[in-house]
Amino acid sequence: MDFSIPQLLTAFVDRGNGLLWGSVLIYLLIGAGLYFTIRTGGIQVRYFGHMFKLLRTSRDAGKGISSFQALSTSLAARVGTGNLAGVAVAIYFGGPGAIFWMWMTAMVGMATSFIESTLAQAYKTDHGDSTFRGGPARYIERGLGLRWLAVLFSICLIIAFGLAFNSVQANSIAQAMEQAFAVPTWAMGLVLVVVVTPIIFGGLKSIAKVAELVVPLMALLYLALALVVVALNITDFPAAIMTIVRSAFGIEQAAGGAVGYAISQAIMNGIQRGLFSNEAGMGSAPNAAATASTRPNHPAAQGFIQMLGVFLDTLVICTATAAIIIMAGPELLAGNENNGIQLTQMALSTHVGDWGAMFVAIAILLFAFTSVIANYSYGESNIEYIAGQRAPVAVFIYRLAVLAMIMVGSVASLGAIWNFADLSMGMMAIINLVAILLLSPTAFALFRDYETQLKAGKEPTFDPSQFPKLANKVDPKAWPKKQ
Repeated sequence: MDFSIPQLLTAFVDRGNGLLWGSVLIYLLIGAGLYFTIRTGGIQVRYFGHMFKLLRTSRDAGKGISSFQALSTSLAARVGTGNLAGVAVAIYFGGPGAIFWMWMTAMVGMATSFIESTLAQAYKTDHGDSTFRGGPARYIERGLGLRWLAVLFSICLIIAFGLAFNSVQANSIAQAMEQAFAVPTWAMGLVLVVVVTPIIFGGLKSIAKVAELVVPLMALLYLALALVVVALNITDFPAAIMTIVRSAFGIEQAAGGAVGYAISQAIMNGIQRGLFSNEAGMGSAPNAAATASTRPNHPAAQGFIQMLGVFLDTLVICTATAAIIIMAGPELLAGNENNGIQLTQMALSTHVGDWGAMFVAIAILLFAFTSVIANYSYGESNIEYIAGQRAPVAVFIYRLAVLAMIMVGSVASLGAIWNFADLSMGMMAIINLVAILLLSPTAFALFRDYETQLKAGKEPTFDPSQFPKLANKVDPKAWPKKQ
């Protein structure tokens, strides 16, 4: 049998994705999350209130990027079409019980997010403009001494987030606006290029400022509508929650005799969609976490802030989408061939009328647009890492490439690009997970130091000289030694 090169490449990518996501990555992500949860004594539960307390001072950064801006940038990447379309897909293929396993994935993922973001802060480097750079590439090189692995991680991230995912997000925007308002996809592509250009050419500070304004607004508007839907169906809400829990353990399907299959489908779809949505352990959010000037002035402070991002993404926003779909009634799912964003649009229209579909289209526009600029920022940070002295030229070329991919994504079919992006993201996730597992003793030490100072009634501060294994590896400009 003859195969063309494109067919062979497609088969290779599909097989690689099946191996990574079906046999390796899910177990590694969940296992790492459980390990970090146990070693920190359930940090996501014990310090749940502390995350919100830190928000009060998260806007203080002087001339740099604040903790809140870094959180908003990471949320801009996290909160995207996955929160609207991904939840619908999880329910369609895994049943309502998939949402329960999304919750569980987010709970253990919060601990993973704390570890990787704390490490990103500890190993961040001064950028010379009151901002910092960092992320997995930096802590892999500085912490493990493996530059080749750090460069490989950066390449995978640039391919997945910087280029491919931006095409996919642009495609989602263009398709949604064409369906809701009959805007030609090419016209929407041009609009996106025009709007995105000044933002990305303004650098990471510009992106952080846009994210700080748009992300909270779009999330609050979407949650407000979800609360209206719940209020209109308040008597059905407890039943919807019970449906999620019962379906997660096969109770809903017990009468049909397919309990084992139903549970496995709920678990697999819930975990997969949960990981895609909150990105904990993927190595993407630490790139944003490292840019922040924290208060308290300690790496663990941003770890707590970024942990909050996982909670907001999955346990709040994804749950809002799930409530909208489930309370629309089981007849919506029965025989419905629409399993993505159209399902969410149909569910919302059931509750509020035809304008619900248009609202979802606007929500996708905002969610996906902010994802584009946040994904770009992750790529820029890693381009600068690889290019070194040639960074200005490399970043300029990268910006042009991103704009080109946005235009291409708006008008093209992206099945192959999406699959290749999944493979790149899977590879970067494995590299990152191995790295943070190896560096976890440092993260645990930083957590204990923060916790000890907090319990003593002090505002935690980071003194590199107190960590012999870390002192000579941090950037002295980012973390000057205490006198």
